[in-house]
Amino acid sequence: MPIEWAGLGPEVLLELDRTRPEPLRVQLERELRDAIRSGRLGAGERLPSSRAMAAGLGISRGLVIECYSQLQAEGFLTSRTGSATRVAAGALGPASSPARSLTPEPAGPTPSPRLSVDFCPGVPDLTSFPRADWARAMRDACRDATPRELGYGDPRGTDTLREVLAGYLRRVRGTVGAAERIVISGGFGQGINLVLRSLAGDGIRRVAIEDPGDDEYHEISARLGIEAVPVPIDERGIDVDALGATGVRAVILTPTHQFPTGSGLAPERRQALVAWAGEREATIIEDDYDAEFRYDRDPVGALQGLAPERVALIGTVSKSLAPALRLGWVVCPARLLESVVEDKRLSDRGSPTLEQLALATLIESGRYDRHLRRMRDMYGARRDTLVRTLAEHAPHVGLNGLAAGFHAVACLRADADEQAVVDAALARSIGLYGMSSYRLSAVGGPPQLVLGFGNLTVAAIKRGVETVADLL
Repeated sequence: MPIEWAGLGPEVLLELDRTRPEPLRVQLERELRDAIRSGRLGAGERLPSSRAMAAGLGISRGLVIECYSQLQAEGFLTSRTGSATRVAAGALGPASSPARSLTPEPAGPTPSPRLSVDFCPGVPDLTSFPRADWARAMRDACRDATPRELGYGDPRGTDTLREVLAGYLRRVRGTVGAAERIVISGGFGQGINLVLRSLAGDGIRRVAIEDPGDDEYHEISARLGIEAVPVPIDERGIDVDALGATGVRAVILTPTHQFPTGSGLAPERRQALVAWAGEREATIIEDDYDAEFRYDRDPVGALQGLAPERVALIGTVSKSLAPALRLGWVVCPARLLESVVEDKRLSDRGSPTLEQLALATLIESGRYDRHLRRMRDMYGARRDTLVRTLAEHAPHVGLNGLAAGFHAVACLRADADEQAVVDAALARSIGLYGMSSYRLSAVGGPPQLVLGFGNLTVAAIKRGVETVADLL
């Protein structure tokens, strides 16, 4: 569909050279033909009114009317009385039609049909974004932002948000560090890149990652010339002895709620990990991705609180609010701060200010906490539905990783074919995700499924489990 530009004069780039002997009307006709043939003006797109076009180009309105009439006669434009002048359908030239790209598009896989129920992990309930609270916070930010805040500010982020975050993280996550140590980032993706590039600048060429774990760590590291070394985990978290045997001086962890197994890093391993980092002068990168949502036990503080000079903590609002906000933060050890800030300054001069001020307002007003309490109740009800429905329809399937977050791990029979279950479920329009897709080393493991329930209703969870219960 063509874009419906509002107003009488949607702008279009047209160049007229008054130093040439060629009449302006001829130049204008040629410019419009070329714009249509090249695809800059698409079929059905509205042109400026003759009055607006004439004013914009500094020519007479009669000249524009004559030009439009000529191009209508040639089939490039179309117009009806009382309606705007538009590019005619089929007016694009064969050499420049968007349907005939000079570089053929690579053939991709056939898109899968829309799933009836998708247990995709890592996706929050996107329908529950607090639109009214966010709109109110944005309105306050627009009203109260100072001229200084609207300029190029500190690349670390606004003083307001960093002060609010420092207090919030101390209160809720048990972190240690003042606002000066916080760098606002464009979500987790930019945060991890900032930290890894800083480490690479210090000569780090290998980093440990959890196995099973998020394969994106491997991809991001590889793009920066850093080798990602998988280290096994179990129900108590990462194997610290195996980590020490790798000889690395950096590790990326999800200690509060490991992804995808859902386990938490046991207290004795937290202490062992901190001791390892101190002995090796190593850096721990803590991915604090869904620590806000806990159900079965008391909240667990961030690892950063135990070793603030050895841990770089990365958090975001992607799970608590919505990924589209692209707002995150890095709590930096002192030795990494300068290089991280300089990298941030050179990469984008700082994250969007109004969104930062809105987030600060949302947190400080208490509306953020209120939203989190509501979401904990909602996710808790969905988790309970998953447990009950599996117990009723597939009682031999065990569930792990239920203490936090909005995904769980279903343990299938030892002789089950994990991929066959996933494929059979897909044939029934149910999206299931095997643990094998998160295993990074060649060593396999028991057949398991990673079941996300964050973006599913209670009814959808019941329907999905009932549909594939016989497969499980």
